[in-house]
Amino acid sequence: MAEVRPITVREPECIIGGEELAIIAGPCLVEDFETTAAIAEEMQGICGEMGVPYVFKASYDKANRTSIDSERGPGWQRGLETLARVRDEVGVPVLSDVHETLQVPMAMQVLDVLQVPAFLSRQTDLLVAAGETEKPVNIKKGQFLAPDDIEHCIAKVTSTGNERVMVTERGSTFGYHNLVVDMRGLQVMRSLGYPVVFDATHSVQLPGGARGASGGEREFAPALARAAVAVGVDAVFMEVHPSPDQAPCDGPNMLPLADVPGVIKQLLAVRRAVRGV
Repeated sequence: MAEVRPITVREPECIIGGEELAIIAGPCLVEDFETTAAIAEEMQGICGEMGVPYVFKASYDKANRTSIDSERGPGWQRGLETLARVRDEVGVPVLSDVHETLQVPMAMQVLDVLQVPAFLSRQTDLLVAAGETEKPVNIKKGQFLAPDDIEHCIAKVTSTGNERVMVTERGSTFGYHNLVVDMRGLQVMRSLGYPVVFDATHSVQLPGGARGASGGEREFAPALARAAVAVGVDAVFMEVHPSPDQAPCDGPNMLPLADVPGVIKQLLAVRRAVRGV
């Protein structure tokens, strides 16, 4: 696998693209502070015990829901306030989506990583605005893009002088209501010289497959994650929740929080085996 530029998300302990496999995880949506912070604290403890870098993820606004009636979250202002509290009180780096350029100035005050959603991965103004913050930027590869096309998305961020970019595979459209992951794409993307993240839970989503909402097949997420780690990704992204079936959104593809320690142990074992250590 090609060498990549490691990204320091927060000094000194959180590096993506370094020696350790990193974990990006949290609920689909920012919920109330107590629930959101409890998930962050639990994940921080799991990853700390296993010695892996951890970034907390939750969306303050899901602007690309299937239905007008779908749950979107608290909105960008209240959501960012909650994420700021989680960052400061739990002590974890935080990542969330930005959907519009007008959100970027406020988001950069809170987020350690700005994420550009898959459906917006070609939005030039948004990518440039994210790059201009000089913060790490995670570009989720659109379901409609070939792996090598992500190079042009990266170039829009790096045109600002910001090289702190990572790219995320989350599956490609495969017929109606289905996604498929081409593991060759992970190697292609990593050959560009930037850290690659594998989104294990959105890759098993069934977009629009639940009559006005997205379905999912969470039982396949651990297997895909193991395969991606074997290929050589730098981080695994997963949405997790104490009770996925009661979560406001993405429940069918989220992993139960209780299953996460076992999943991460498997991923670390695969990484050690591939590296021969």
